[in-house]
Amino acid sequence: MDCEKISGGKCAIAHGVARVGDAWSMMILRDAGLGFSRFDEFHKSLGIAPNILTSRLAMLVNQGLLEGRAVLDRLPGDEFVLTEAGRDYLPILHALGAWTQRHFADRRFSRLVDTQSDAHVEPVVVDRATGRPTRDMALRLEEPDLSKR
Repeated sequence: MDCEKISGGKCAIAHGVARVGDAWSMMILRDAGLGFSRFDEFHKSLGIAPNILTSRLAMLVNQGLLEGRAVLDRLPGDEFVLTEAGRDYLPILHALGAWTQRHFADRRFSRLVDTQSDAHVEPVVVDRATGRPTRDMALRLEEPDLSKR
């Protein structure tokens, strides 16, 4: 995706989509959020070809969503853990799952469960300042003030 062509390169949504990449990358981030960290764990969970997994892990590290760490006390290899940016992406994945549950209920899907209460979780995106769901707000995109860098 050429983010510079979309909204003159000013669209944060386009840049976010480009940074995360494709569905494989999103599933790797999902698994990392569930505690997976090793190449073999991602490979087993996703059934992804090793060369594709290697490529996506490298891209996610390069984009700052995962951090690669050397593992000394286990089998040789790297461990991949979420960065702050990666952890901040998890609620987006959670909201995507809730959207799928709501609008494509023709089949049963896995659900998020709070490990402390065992209650099902239904994520919703809210505005931090007002607590209002953003889906109910009339929103517009505001151009950045390029003079304030």
